[in-house]
Amino acid sequence: MRARPPRQLLLAFLGEFVLHSADEPVRTAVMLEVLEGAGVAAPATRATLDRMVARGMLSRSRRGRELEFTLTEQARGVLSEGGERVNEAAPFEPHGAGWTLVTFTVPERQRSLRNRLRALLTWEGFAPLRDGLWLAPGAVDLVSKLEPLRADLADAAVTAFRAHELDGFSVGPSVADAWDIAAIRREHEQFLDVWSADGATDGAAGPLSALTMLVADWLALLRADPRLPAQYMDADWPADRSLAVYRARHAELAAPASAAFAGLVGERAAV
Repeated sequence: MRARPPRQLLLAFLGEFVLHSADEPVRTAVMLEVLEGAGVAAPATRATLDRMVARGMLSRSRRGRELEFTLTEQARGVLSEGGERVNEAAPFEPHGAGWTLVTFTVPERQRSLRNRLRALLTWEGFAPLRDGLWLAPGAVDLVSKLEPLRADLADAAVTAFRAHELDGFSVGPSVADAWDIAAIRREHEQFLDVWSADGATDGAAGPLSALTMLVADWLALLRADPRLPAQYMDADWPADRSLAVYRARHAELAAPASAAFAGLVGERAAV
């Protein structure tokens, strides 16, 4: 079983099983069991839950002797946006032709905001091209994508353009400089190595943990692959195979995992 960050697993679990379920708190024991089945020890899970509360992603309450957690509106927004990409029909293809360029200015004293902005741009397929200039394939809807940061960003902190390459000025070298194509291929190959076989679970303790691991790995792959146009990719690019494998394993695991989750949640009344 490969090691996965507890936060990555928790986000996958919350997005897959909690976001669209009844708005009931989830017991700590449920998340401890799911992540333990994915190879994460209880102290690491508890520490990650504490950090997610501190960052406004979860709210915490107590029922009897046990703690419970509920998604905040912030978390629902983040998970809903991630879910759109997870379930997208063509997650590795750019939206439209051309490129989106972004430049931004965030003061040094707002380092946390700058890091959040960079993380958001990376998730949307951007990479730094050169000093303060970021590039992404296709048309990125920055108005909606930047909404979670809108209250914190100063007016005119971000400037964006749509662009097309001119004859005689190929963007190919810039693509090769901005993105490590070989590293993106390795991310696909690692995903395929783990999940290609029928019935693959990567050693998970049960279907609920296995599906959580699958979705966590898929989210990591989506973050690593910026949707570059096919003409800039290596021969036999593995993105289509990765998508087919993800859908096949998800179809295998969805029903038994949902049943296992319902069973764990059903124990709440007995606690």
